[in-house]
Amino acid sequence: MTINQNTVQGKWNEIKGDLQKAWGKLTDDELEKTKGDVKAITGLLQQRYGQSQEGYDKKLADIFKRFDQKKDEMIEQVKTVIKS
Repeated sequence: MTINQNTVQGKWNEIKGDLQKAWGKLTDDELEKTKGDVKAITGLLQQRYGQSQEGYDKKLADIFKRFDQKKDEMIEQVKTVIKS
């Protein structure tokens, strides 16, 4: 899974919140230690929930993708305003 690291850094608090909603056993401290690294997050999920990575890849990808799409939408809005 590829996501723009600038998006992760800029939206990390929101992303963390969504991750904690999806997987309630994850603590803020644990997520902070991952620094938004997807591999580290999947490792944490596997450790806490004991499932294989495939068990939560799609949900995790959807969370990150949603924030990447929000970034793209904002860029398009700015372009529209500039053109006006």
